[in-house]
Amino acid sequence: MIKLNEALKLAYKFKNDIIHFMSRLIKAKSYSGDEKEVIQVIKSEMEKVGFDSVKIDGLGNIIGKIGNGKTKIAMDAHIDTVDIGNETLWERDPFSGSFDEKYVYGRGASDQKAGMCSMVYGAKILKELNIFDDFTLYVTGTVMEEDCDGLCWRYIIEKEKIKPDFVLITEPTSLKINRGHRGRIEFRIRTNGISAHASAPERGINAIYKMAKIINKIEKLNYRLESTSFLGKGTIVVSQIFFKSPSHNAVPDQCEIQIDRRITEGETKEVVFNEIKEVFKRAGVEDAQIIELEYKKPSYTGVVYPTEKYFPAWVYPEESAIVQSAIKNYVDLFNSSPKIDKWIFSTNGTVTAGVYNIPTVGFGPGDEKYAHAPNEKVEIEHLIKAAAFYATFPKTLIKNLKGE
Repeated sequence: MIKLNEALKLAYKFKNDIIHFMSRLIKAKSYSGDEKEVIQVIKSEMEKVGFDSVKIDGLGNIIGKIGNGKTKIAMDAHIDTVDIGNETLWERDPFSGSFDEKYVYGRGASDQKAGMCSMVYGAKILKELNIFDDFTLYVTGTVMEEDCDGLCWRYIIEKEKIKPDFVLITEPTSLKINRGHRGRIEFRIRTNGISAHASAPERGINAIYKMAKIINKIEKLNYRLESTSFLGKGTIVVSQIFFKSPSHNAVPDQCEIQIDRRITEGETKEVVFNEIKEVFKRAGVEDAQIIELEYKKPSYTGVVYPTEKYFPAWVYPEESAIVQSAIKNYVDLFNSSPKIDKWIFSTNGTVTAGVYNIPTVGFGPGDEKYAHAPNEKVEIEHLIKAAAFYATFPKTLIKNLKGE
């Protein structure tokens, strides 16, 4: 019998420890590619609560391990954050880690250091109550997700040779159970022209004018995209524009636009690129080019792990073993039925589930609406309940797989 009531009681007993750890995580500034300080904070806390082993891999991810059973279960939180934006919009210092009776405040509070905080104390509860079975649990604090979703897990699987059998993503879900999200592709479109003096534009070919025709068709394409998927419809957005020209009084000879294409079930890179080629035809600019993009920024350890900017969509059925295990754990722990939902944004699940087909589910403290927003915060109650959930989920999953 899983000690559900004891797990929840112990999570409340650790309330002050959880709050102060959460505060320290926020105080440790950790923009993508500069996460070293927060990784050291996590390492110290993992060692303090009694993980069997704690390792920082070559890319800079931190991997805590508990148990040595057959089934490998990973629980993941990315610990990098986006920038604060306009500081005048913040009511508190975004890196103060301040808290009151209800919330902890600051950049990363919801997205996504809350999940990291609750996982570490979930592991402490698991060990103290001896909630073990035939599993090995990996608790990962992963880097560079905000810049390149899933890069961290490509590295863990491909270089560290840790490939879990199941993954729990702890991105903010407002304590709902999420079973998927849309993917995305980042790419550029390029048009070429011929430069000429701006006083005689008829002598050249204007690359911006050619691109304008394409942009017009892309705007219309967004409204034609349809889907009946649980994940919702795909979208396409022109997010940036660039040009080359000999001078400010010359006809530009090259233009590029950045595309953010959100993809739903059944939409692959090939589908999207064929769609764009059709846009070129509709615009009458068939010599335009699609430029595939690759992420090559060094991590804080100096490692470069080139990755294409293609992030597949994924979804698991509500009746799947991992989703049903999450539902059962929630019902047994909180004595109520969870809401089943999806994220609107992308997560590291794009690699665990989307690339490697590892059964993946989501459950996290914090509200999605605070992600990347000023005045970010997380409910302390969320942190406590999530810790209890993470402590009990691995054994619930194993029991469910055994049919117990």
